[in-house]
Order: sequence, then C-alpha cells, then structure tokens
Amino acid sequence: MRNEEHSIVADHALRVEGIGKRFGGLEILKDITFAVQPGERRAFIGPNGAGKSTLFNMIAGDLAASSGDIYYFNENISRVPNHQRVRKGMVRTFQKSNLLQELTVLDNLLLVLQVKFGLHHVWFRKRTAQQFPELYSRAEQLLDTWGLADRKDTVVKKLSYGEQRQVEIMLGIATEPKVLLLDEPTAGMSNTETQHILKLLQNMPRDLTLLIIEHDMEVVFGLADRISVLYNGNIFLEGDPQMIKTDLRVYEIYFGKEGA
Repeated sequence: MRNEEHSIVADHALRVEGIGKRFGGLEILKDITFAVQPGERRAFIGPNGAGKSTLFNMIAGDLAASSGDIYYFNENISRVPNHQRVRKGMVRTFQKSNLLQELTVLDNLLLVLQVKFGLHHVWFRKRTAQQFPELYSRAEQLLDTWGLADRKDTVVKKLSYGEQRQVEIMLGIATEPKVLLLDEPTAGMSNTETQHILKLLQNMPRDLTLLIIEHDMEVVFGLADRISVLYNGNIFLEGDPQMIKTDLRVYEIYFGKEGA
C-alpha cells in the first residue's frame, strides 16, 4: 500500500501513472504511481529485487512498460525512445560504467560536451583548445568542480571504480539535464569519495530534478526531499526522510521482523 495519494497536476517534472512490467508470466512491477515536483530530490529504496532499476529503465525509455503512462513536464513520453528523452533533458546513469574505457577522462567529457555546443556534426576541424576555447573552458570547470582535474589525462580504465563513478555522474551533469536519474551513484566508493559526491549533489542547482536509487542510507537521508520505498513490485510507503527513518515497517522490509 502507499502512504498517501498524490493529486495529479500539470506542473510536475515527472508523473508515473499505473505503470507495470511483466516478463512473460512474471510480474516485476505493478500499478506504480507517483509524481515528482520540479527541483525535487526523490530517492527510491528497497531490498534487492524490488524492481528499482526496472523502474528507472522504464522512466528513461530503456525498457518499455507493460502498462501505464509516463509524463515528463505534462508530455506523455510513454512511447518516446530513450535518445529522444535525452534530448528533452532526461538523463540517467547506470549501475555499471558506460564510459569509453580506452579514452581519457577529458576525452570522455569532450564527447558529451560537443553535443551541448553543437559540434557533434563537425568532423572537419580538430577540436583543440585554441579552436574551441569555450568547449575546453567548460570541461575544465566541470573537472575542477568534480575534483577530477588532476585525472583529466588519465585513461578511464586506469581509474579506480569510485573515480569512474565520479566521471560518469559528471558526464550526466555536463548535459545540463532537467531530470537526472542516478542508479546507485556511490556504489563501490570509499567513504571519502561518497561524502564528496554527496556534497556535490547537495549543491546541484535546485531547478534540477533528481531521482536516485541508493543503498547507502546516509546518502539517501542527506539528499532526499522525499523517499519512495519499493517492495513486492509496488510502492509500499512514501514520505519525507524523517517519516521513513522512523517507520518500523521499513526496518522490517530490510531486516525482517526478528531484527526489529
């Protein structure tokens, strides 16, 4: 059951209405409904197998929903392919790195930024700092902000796993999205790396709508405005961090009644 019902209004950044996902006779998600306000930080938590990544896959367009509808700033995008959702400003990261491992951190970043600067169809000019100073200036700014300036010339495959996660989040931010979906962004990071990422996410512009799947409860409670708890293919509970933190049912979902 859900803790409370939301009125459906036109100015939500994201509305999900009754979506579900079946694989043959196996029902992974059923009748998922929620709404996210522009600028909201919404966390999705739940035990392994609850369907969190499947939900993100459907929102981002990487997986078609079996039922229901998805609205992005009041536009029904249920049948819009993922690349078009990206162009509209919906960007996601994945649990596993999607970086180009043989390229440097800077080259990975430049490949993303060139689209933002309208250079992805320009093949006849070498992209040097002298030829495209604004492109490189923005890249340097992002590298400084995300603490990766000293790693910019390092080939991605030589980075630690935590550093690769940092790069991937930075690339998502570089597209200047309206809605950013982060799937376990701090997985595999050290505590120091996690705290660094948490601080950066907390300082993101408030007009950026952020959806996050995360198992680190310190990150969840330090970032989220609202939290949705997925369990048995449904949103079991929804509320502010303090309410979720003190609800014994959430503890039971993760650890069982005997642990309580």
